[in-house]
Amino acid sequence: MSDESSLRAVGWARSLPLSSGVKVARDWTREHLETLGWLRTAPDTADSVLLTVSELVTNAHIHARSAAQLILAWDNECLHVTVHDSSTRLPQPRVPAEGATGGRGIFLVDALADTWEAHPCPNGKDVMACFRLPADAT
Repeated sequence: MSDESSLRAVGWARSLPLSSGVKVARDWTREHLETLGWLRTAPDTADSVLLTVSELVTNAHIHARSAAQLILAWDNECLHVTVHDSSTRLPQPRVPAEGATGGRGIFLVDALADTWEAHPCPNGKDVMACFRLPADAT
């Protein structure tokens, strides 16, 4: 049996209580993107990941009024970014009011990630986004 057919992945998880700022989530994610080499080889994609983490953790803290569980998993094809919170209400893209400073988070995630989805869980929901490296990243 060949090892090549088995899935190889690396992952990290972090709990972010309401008292922690979104900057903590971004800094933690940036450290792991550096470990993967993305800050050097795919800086634009790394920026998209960091902005998505900011948006998803903000949504968990503000809209769900919940701690956030942030999970990063790299399977050599996609960096899966998952944020779990305790609200069962799935995110819905909405048109923000004119002049509003918020309300664009899911639109940003949709524009930045290769794919994204949300799933209810027994104790809340998971919002997941997938990021692939650009073809020219080495």
